[in-house]
This record gives sequence, structure tokens and C-alpha cells, in this order.
Amino acid sequence: MTSPQRPPRDLRAPYLLLRTHRDLRLLLGANVVSQGGDWILGVGLAYAVYDLTGSTMASAVTLLAAFLPQVVAGPLAGVLVDRWDRRRTMLVANLVMAAGLTPLLLVTDAERVWLVYLVLVGQSVVEVFFAPAEQAFLPRLVADGDLVTANVLNGQARQVARLLGGGLGGVAAAVGGVPAVAAADAVTFVVAALLVAAIRTSGRTTPGTETEDEPATGPVTGAVTGLLSGFGTDLRGGLRAAARERTIRVLMVYLLITQTGEGVMGTLFAPFVRDELHGSGQVYGVISGVQAVGGLLGGLVVASLASRWSPALLLGVGSVLFGCVDLAIFVYPTTYDAVWPAVLGMVLVGIPGAACGAGLMTLVQRHTTDAERGRVFSLVTLAGTVAVVAGTATAGFLGERVGIIPVLACQGVGYVLAGGLVLVSLRARESQERVEDSGEWVASQAPRM
Repeated sequence: MTSPQRPPRDLRAPYLLLRTHRDLRLLLGANVVSQGGDWILGVGLAYAVYDLTGSTMASAVTLLAAFLPQVVAGPLAGVLVDRWDRRRTMLVANLVMAAGLTPLLLVTDAERVWLVYLVLVGQSVVEVFFAPAEQAFLPRLVADGDLVTANVLNGQARQVARLLGGGLGGVAAAVGGVPAVAAADAVTFVVAALLVAAIRTSGRTTPGTETEDEPATGPVTGAVTGLLSGFGTDLRGGLRAAARERTIRVLMVYLLITQTGEGVMGTLFAPFVRDELHGSGQVYGVISGVQAVGGLLGGLVVASLASRWSPALLLGVGSVLFGCVDLAIFVYPTTYDAVWPAVLGMVLVGIPGAACGAGLMTLVQRHTTDAERGRVFSLVTLAGTVAVVAGTATAGFLGERVGIIPVLACQGVGYVLAGGLVLVSLRARESQERVEDSGEWVASQAPRM
């Protein structure tokens, strides 16, 4: 008995998928533009607020205002995204975020910096609705066999946005301050909205999945009381969906481990560059940005493996390699005094990082139904967000008491352990699914417009 023939590795797979899937091109284009705007805003405001106030506390509050609302609004967003037309939700979210930037045009001195905090809270809340709508909508645009490649492309879109938006944000802030940053970001949201509006694929949830009291009327026309009717029931439904699916439970544990480390990394990486690598602010910017280069290269590698490696294998192996490279980055300054290994390491870590992102998103999408995908994605994201908050809250204290390098090394160890958890817990199940689906591979490659 011969084993099922595996499809060959094909570096052209991303190009072929884009060429034959118009709506995927539009969605990815919207993501590049919109997320490029997010980087313009994030980098630009961090620079401009500090330039206006000279206060590191003001910069910290800026980050907090952009982050904490996600914890509160996440569960609500997941419920409503599963009721609303997801394409329309993305369209309206982009337009609302563009309009919401208007108050920043007034921020020309330190006395008006409070407007920045207010706007960032609003932007963060709207973004919580956009993200699950996008992730729940993406599987409709491609065949299941192309889902890993589609997620790879989505990850590469984010890396392109990071490369372009980060640089433009610094330029906009230096040239025109907060108003220039806001204007540039608003333009990106409008362009992204136009691209989403051109998508033809329906964004409505599967027929019969709405609650009895709430028709799927969309985010604009529904009254507040109607939108919130049955919220508790729908939220419990999302919790049950996450609890009954072993893969989702494992992924939430994975995120609790790894995102705690990301919170630590976000807090201590700048002190690491300054105190351990003896680098300047310019060095910090270079080291932070070059990971996107590795992410783009990693996307090509993962695309070539997508037809052979299961999403669990991509996530597990990617996480172990990610953790090992991070460990090398954080530990080498104890024996060698130079910056270039950190730059090289950040490029290299982007490659397994691409595998982690594609594997994680594909697992969530494949192990949820269309009707519950928005809620489950929001809950998974919430687990990661809470972990980041915990890591951020403890990193400063531990860094002072234990030391920067030992605490950052724990982040690398966390990724290795989390990757091992995925390989042990999910690998056998994914292998079985690949065998069952291998006979259907050819049919899954049929182009869908």
C-alpha cells in the first residue's frame, strides 16, 4: 500500500494564491495600508508626546491608553462580531478610526496631550472589533488547503506595514508633530476602507447563527439595546466553544506563557540595548525594526512548507526556534561586547516568528465554526492581552531585583516550553487530520474568486 503523495514545495504558492483570489488581494492591501497607519500612529505619537512633554511617564500613559481598553472591550467585541456582517464591520471600523483622529489636529503643546490619551482609548476600542472581524472573515476568501499560505501572506502584510509605517511615523512626528501623525494615519484608514468596500465576498455570518432577538443588521443600524440583547447567552456560547475544543485550550495556555514573555520583552528591551549592549536610541530603532526583514524572509520559508507541515508543527517548531534565538540574543552580552549579533539575531528570529503567526492563526480558524469564530478569537486574544499586562507589570520590578539579562532569558525559555507543549499536545491530532485530508488535497487547490 502506497502512502498518499504529498504536494511539492512551491515558493510560487503565495503569488499564485494572490493572482487567483481578488478579494484576498484587497483584504491584504487594506491590511498593509491600515496597519501601516497603526505604526505611523504608534511610533509617531511615542516620539511626539515625549518631544512635547519631556516626560517618560507621559509616554508610558500613552502606551497604557492604547492597550488596556482591549482587556475590557474584547469579550463584547467577539460577541458582536459574530452577529454583524464582518466585511461591513471592517469598513465601518476603518472610517470610525479615521474620524476619531480629528482631535489630534489640536495637539500642538503639552497642555493638550490629554487629547492623545482620549483618542488612543477610542482607537483601541474600535481596533478590538476590527481584529476578530478580519480573522473570522479571512477563511471565507480561500480554500481550506490554502489557509496557511493566506495567513503567511497576512503576516507578511503586517511586516511590510511595520517597515513602512515605523519610518513614516518618525518622519511625520519630526516634521509636523502630532497633527501630521494624525493626518497621515487618517489617510491610511480611508484608503483601507475603500479597499474593503470593494470586496465582493459576503461578510454575513452563517444563516441561522444569530440570536433570536437580534437580526444581523450590522454595526450601524442596530440600536444599542438590540445589540446587547442576549449578550450573556452569546458570551457563554463562545466560552463553551473555546472550552470544548482541546486545540483552543492549548493555544490559550500557549499565549499565557509566551505573551507574558512579550510583556517582559516590551518593558526591558530598551534598557537591555542601552545598559547591556551600550547602544544609542538609533541602535535601538535599528534592532527593533530589522525583525520585520526576517519576517518577510520567514514568510517565503513558511509558504514553501505550508503543504507539508501541519499548523501545529509550524507553531511548535517555530516557537522552539524563536525561543532559542531569543536566548542567544539576551545571553551573548555576558561574554561578548558588540551590537551586530543582536541585529543578526533579530533578523533570524523573524523567520520562526512567521511560522508561529501562521500556525497559530490557522489553528484558531480551523478549530472554530464560522458562527463562533469572532468570539473565540476575542477570547484567545484576551488571554494573550492579560498575559502581556502581567509581564509588563512585573518586568520592571524583576529587572531591578534579579537583573535585565536573567529576566529576559526567561522569555526565551518560555517560548521553548510553549513550543514543546504544542508539539506534545497537538502534533498527533494534526498528523491524523493531514492523513484524512490528503486525498482531498487536489480538490482543495481549485481557485476561488
